Amino acid sequence: MPKDLKIHPSVEKALKKGKPVVALESTIISHGLPRPRNFQAAKDFEQILIDKGVTPATIAVINGVPTVGLNEEELSLIANQDIPKASVRDLAILSAKKISGATTVAATADIAARAGVQVFATGGLGGVHRGAIETFDESADITTLASTPIAVVAAGVKSVLDIGATLERLETLSISVVGYKTKIFPSFWLPESDFTIDWQADSAEEIAEVIKSQRKQKSNSALVVANPIPKDKAWDKQEHDRVLAQAFKAADEAGVRGKAVTPFLLQYIVEASGGRSLEVNLDLARNNVSLAADIAKALA
Repeated sequence: MPKDLKIHPSVEKALKKGKPVVALESTIISHGLPRPRNFQAAKDFEQILIDKGVTPATIAVINGVPTVGLNEEELSLIANQDIPKASVRDLAILSAKKISGATTVAATADIAARAGVQVFATGGLGGVHRGAIETFDESADITTLASTPIAVVAAGVKSVLDIGATLERLETLSISVVGYKTKIFPSFWLPESDFTIDWQADSAEEIAEVIKSQRKQKSNSALVVANPIPKDKAWDKQEHDRVLAQAFKAADEAGVRGKAVTPFLLQYIVEASGGRSLEVNLDLARNNVSLAADIAKALA
């Protein structure tokens, strides 16, 4: 195991024995959900994996050390203290300063892959922001996945982003995308977007075979598994479109620009939807964790 990582004994044991392990990010706990619900959600995600016979590996930086698999105290720290988001570029700084951070999709994927974890479940990927042609605003998730061999199960990208441009960037960077039982790319709160993808897999076993094939071919890029939220759990499209339009108008009127736009939009959407978007967020995350567990078991 890499000496610069702290790996929980249960995770290390599972990896050494070839047992299924699924990585989970910590930014959704620290920044994506309100307290105290975030701590319970983190426990719920781990329990889904445990119930399926899979070892959970929630990832964060604890006192400067990238940590794969959190104990109760560490999970509580992530949920209840104000700590920074940590992308890949921040890891060395956090290490030097010996401070804690919640890992984004990019940082979680990087740390998980270095530890030997092959499957990672998250809510949604970061992507290309609307107006990026002027702002160059693009998530580090995309470029990191271009050089990180891991399978990421996600409900697409949030519909506040430029989905078409995100898919173009994934193609440019040779990041494979496969839809789970669909060829329509999901848009986070909704099971569908206006964009199609080339490949579909209809079982966890089929996805596992793709992962094995990537490793045989020495591919260093990720596999994005686009897993749409079930239709009975999805947000009503009319309400979704209305609230998003209000959110974009509010951001424009408030003069919000650059990095502040997405956090502003997401907070506005939670409030304007009366918390409905938050409930869908939790449902799609659980759905992704469940599929990731099945893929990890098929791999093992």
